Formats: sequence, structure tokens, C-alpha cells
Amino acid sequence: MLTTILGEFARRTGDPTPSSALIDVLGRFGVPETTSRQALLRASKDGWFVPVRSGRQTLWRLTPAFEQFLNGGEEKIYGFTAAQPEWGGRWLLVLARVAEDNRAGRHLLETRLSWAGFGNPSPGVWISTYPERAKDAEQVLRDAGVRGGAQIFIAEHVAGDDLSTLIRQAWDLDELDRGYQAFVAEFTSRPSDDPLLRLALLVHAWRRFRLIDPTLPKELLPAGWSGIRAAKLFHRQHGRWRPAAMAEWHRISVLTS
Repeated sequence: MLTTILGEFARRTGDPTPSSALIDVLGRFGVPETTSRQALLRASKDGWFVPVRSGRQTLWRLTPAFEQFLNGGEEKIYGFTAAQPEWGGRWLLVLARVAEDNRAGRHLLETRLSWAGFGNPSPGVWISTYPERAKDAEQVLRDAGVRGGAQIFIAEHVAGDDLSTLIRQAWDLDELDRGYQAFVAEFTSRPSDDPLLRLALLVHAWRRFRLIDPTLPKELLPAGWSGIRAAKLFHRQHGRWRPAAMAEWHRISVLTS
């Protein structure tokens, strides 16, 4: 949540952010002040920002590295439309078996390939509609210690069962669809009268889908895919709610600085 607040509000002003403003916003999410202060100190130790003194107050200035991280995150979040915009019909295929005693390697392989949007239709087989991620997949194999014996292919589907069967085996689209439907239900109306809280909730909820959605081509998605409807809702509500949220952010930042 702190990442969302820093990216959505603090980064946009270009000025150091008072501790009290961050504590205020976190408090609106039910985070106690003591916990908020501990989170700020941990974030500072991790290189997110550096303290700046202004009289008796402590302000926080984003480090260049973390600001760059937030800038990259913005592109991924706001450019995310829940469907792959273009697809040439080619697949990235990874064949990799992990030894039974290599539990850490298995966890790393499954986690990082899933984050990269790969599906796992059968044991030892991973597929993606993004052939340009071949080098990323190879690096995951190395890190997991399973590069030896593994194979990576760029392939095309020429015959066999309907692709919808393969898609269902590789990804749990039903669970993802339920998540999108819940998002639409929550944010079609305003989840809060607090303009700052409302926008932060919207962005924080949307960020999650960018991590768990494989972002498949439209031709491989179920008809009436709820993710596309959710993406349109996100961009519409974000445009509507942002001005009031930024005004509230400036208010608490100015009054507490």
C-alpha cells in the first residue's frame, strides 16, 4: 500500500513528502501510527527514500533508483488492458523437469515463470504467447538450477484439440474471471467518500491483476472476457477520481509541511 501511495501521489508532486501526510493516508486504511512509522523507517533502510529535515518535521525524498522503479511500474499498471494487443500466433515452449530434492529450484521456477505469464498445462511443460521472453525464461532456468536438460522452443499450433482446452489446462481463467467481476462490482460505484482513499483503493486493486493475469491474446480469451471490461472501468474511474484525490493530497501535504 505504501508503494501505491508513493507512486500515485508523492511521486507526482516532485517535492519531499511529510511523514505526517504518509501516516495520515495509511491511517485511512486502518494502519496504526506506530506501524506506519516503522514502515517508513524500513522503507528508508531499503533505499526507497531519504529523510529531509524541515524545522521539527521529517520529510521524505524519493531516491532516484526508487523513483525510476515507480516510473516503470506506472507504465505497466496504466498500460495494462487485460489482453495482449498483438499476437502473431507463435508460442514460447519451455520443457523443464526439476529433481525431487530440488524444492527451492522448483519453487523458483514455478513462481517466476508464473509471474512472467507462463501457463503450466502438464508437468514439466510451460507455455507463453510471448516468444520474445525466451531469454527471460532461460535465465529463470539457470537461476533454478535446471538449465541442463531443459529445452526452449518457438512453436506454432498446427493441429490437435481446440486451443481453449489447452488454455484451461494452463491457466485458471475461471478464478481470474471471478476476481475481475469482483473488481467491477466494487468500483462501478464509489467504494469510499474519501477521494484519496477511493483512488488508492482503485490503483492498489488493479496492480494485483498486472501480476496474476497472463494477458492472453483476445482470440484465446473466453467470449465477453471480464478483464477487458474491468480495464475500461479502471481507466474511466481513474480519470474521474484523480483530480479530487490529488487536491486532497496537496491539502494534507501543505497543512502538515
